[in-house]
Amino acid sequence: MRFRDGQWLPAEGVQIEFAEEVYRTTETPSGKGISLLCPTRKIRSRGDTLNLSTISIDIEPAFDGCLSVETTHWQGAARRTPDFDLFPDGRPDFSSHITKGETSTTVSSGTLSATISRKQHTFEISFHPTSGKKALTTLLNRSVGLAYTPATTTPMQLADMRNIKHYIFTQTTLSVGESIHGLGERFGAFNKVGQRVDLWNSDGGTSSDQAYKNISFWLSSRGYGVFVDTPQRVELEIGSERCCRVQTSLEGQRLKWYLLYGPTPREVLARYAVLTGRAGQVPAWSFGLWLSTSFTTSYDEKTVNSFLEGMKARDIPVEVFHFDCFWLKAFQWCDFVFDDEMFPDPKGQISRLKAEGVVKKVCVWTNPYLGQASPVFAEAAAKGYLLKRKNGDIFQWDLWQTGMGIVDFTNPAACDWYVGCLNKLFDIGVDCIKTDFGERIPSRDVQWFDSSVDPDRMHNYYAFIYNKLVYEALQNRYGKNEAVLFARSATAGSQRFPLTWGGDCESTPEAMAESIRGGLSLGLSGFSFWSVDIGGFEGYPPPWIYKRWVAWGLLCSHSRLHGSNSYRVPWTVDDDDKSEEGCSATLRKWTHLKARLMPYLFAQAQSAVKGGLPLSLRAMCVEFPEDPTAWTLDRQFMVGDSLLAAPVFEEDNTVEFYLPRGKWTNFFTGEVKSGPGWFSETHSFATLPLYVRPNTILVLGKDGETRTVYDYTTDVEVRSYFAEEGARAALVDGGGREVGAVGFKDGEIIGKDALKGDYKIVVVNS
Repeated sequence: MRFRDGQWLPAEGVQIEFAEEVYRTTETPSGKGISLLCPTRKIRSRGDTLNLSTISIDIEPAFDGCLSVETTHWQGAARRTPDFDLFPDGRPDFSSHITKGETSTTVSSGTLSATISRKQHTFEISFHPTSGKKALTTLLNRSVGLAYTPATTTPMQLADMRNIKHYIFTQTTLSVGESIHGLGERFGAFNKVGQRVDLWNSDGGTSSDQAYKNISFWLSSRGYGVFVDTPQRVELEIGSERCCRVQTSLEGQRLKWYLLYGPTPREVLARYAVLTGRAGQVPAWSFGLWLSTSFTTSYDEKTVNSFLEGMKARDIPVEVFHFDCFWLKAFQWCDFVFDDEMFPDPKGQISRLKAEGVVKKVCVWTNPYLGQASPVFAEAAAKGYLLKRKNGDIFQWDLWQTGMGIVDFTNPAACDWYVGCLNKLFDIGVDCIKTDFGERIPSRDVQWFDSSVDPDRMHNYYAFIYNKLVYEALQNRYGKNEAVLFARSATAGSQRFPLTWGGDCESTPEAMAESIRGGLSLGLSGFSFWSVDIGGFEGYPPPWIYKRWVAWGLLCSHSRLHGSNSYRVPWTVDDDDKSEEGCSATLRKWTHLKARLMPYLFAQAQSAVKGGLPLSLRAMCVEFPEDPTAWTLDRQFMVGDSLLAAPVFEEDNTVEFYLPRGKWTNFFTGEVKSGPGWFSETHSFATLPLYVRPNTILVLGKDGETRTVYDYTTDVEVRSYFAEEGARAALVDGGGREVGAVGFKDGEIIGKDALKGDYKIVVVNS
């Protein structure tokens, strides 16, 4: 929301009132924070205290390295639900204190402090490390305020606010050279400076400024992050209304955000994970290849069998087979019942597929909508399980499904019913669920079962309760660490219910780049696991794009072949080219490589969960924050701590990429390149720039390994790349528990007693 016309004038029809000074400072009720009374004009006489608005700013220690800042105009405004589920693992102990000096007051929460100027007629709040005074960001003159639209001509008009919108906003300073990242799965420019960002979940595809996963958290290159603590619509002007400020605004009377100090991105993300939660652990089998039927394609039991038998014949292991929408009858989405004309015996079919060894797990597509042609619509409607309009009618529209209703997850009985439907799927052998949609949740003319719910806040929050319900149903059936979703919509905290994928992308190199930017941004928003529609969702990928997408898609934490109106089995893309450069051979090579990488990937997954880090795609700035170039890189990524991958976007097989400081080793050839610097290479479809970071010990499966799940300590290959004293690689079992480690000490690999079988030690570079 833009409130100004340039630097000096208010926008047409907008009235703005700024906090002009800190008039009074008191302790908050907790005794740990401070409350600032800030009038919207400078108080030079007693008469100035009349007939004006004031803004209260409460600054509270939250935990070590984190402060909350709540800005309020009218304190009597109702506090509506839902709220984000913060500190899901408990609030850690921390120390805080308030220091009052002659010219300032400072409130500290461990390593982070806020200093408020006590100079007369001044408004200035500086956020800085407790150990220093160099500001991370500040709230300066005319940076906190409220706005009305339309503008009023007399305060008497505020007696009736029904046709007047009230906004609250803050503007934190944007320093010289500072870049801003995150804010969910955003497909535009990686650095958000210069952008207007609207945090409102939308089904807009990957080639727009809309996002399926709007996360109200951003990460700054200056060593801090900000989490806006509301699921309602938040509008940000990031160096776009005022070039030197990040403006956060919402419609309402109060705005609360948390500032988290690093100083590194790793530390900021770790603190964000304390606040909103860490990803759940995902099972090892989920890292294997997922194969989908695609969306609008025609398929039945015979088609499914032919896909899986064809993949097996080509030595391409499929871990999970996914039945997309048309496992259900047309017009009856989503009633949880297989179309009996296409799948007369779904339980038997699933059992046979698993027994024949062509697939290990089965996933089905669902969503939280019920088409009125389905018998379950009448059942859910009669029992009050569907969202209603204010007049008592069930909310329906013909967008997506004819006469579609929306399951009201604020109704506990509706939740129980929905879980019961899922359990029937689990009974026939379904192992995981694709939780599609959840973005188009109406916020006007609706009445939720829980009358305390604010419809505006429910729009984004619906994704959280929807995915939480399904994830916990999977946990209850299969075990805490065996639950896997394939979710499209998300909000803050949804990282606890892995995993998510990047939504509807086109089959173009530009869409590949869009998707990578989305994955990088989501990773910087606290999500550890992410996937993408390999080959692109929309259109018919030409073979070269399919093969290039396969290469980096198998280096994502999770890998799924999926399309819209065309299949994604490789032989349908290139007329079954059987050469070593064909789609089948390319998919086989990259699937086998991911299987070999599993000892490394699964160990890295555990540390990613613990630290609130993305496994892959991991932005380069997470690992190399001291390198200014790393904050600009949006066409390459890290896979865990030690592997750098650069996808190829050009049909002529060329690629440019950047290596940070140090000696980097080509994974495939052993060639060494020294950074920092930019490099150009040409690659066949079997390779891309995949470089091993210096001072790395890399544990791989044996040569020729094709399984995703195996003993990650037996018959493995341990490679050393310019290892130095103290280098270490964790060894984990199939449940992710650390069972040992290999390291480098006194010029030798140590920890070999944890290895079993015919293992190999290879010093690639020393």
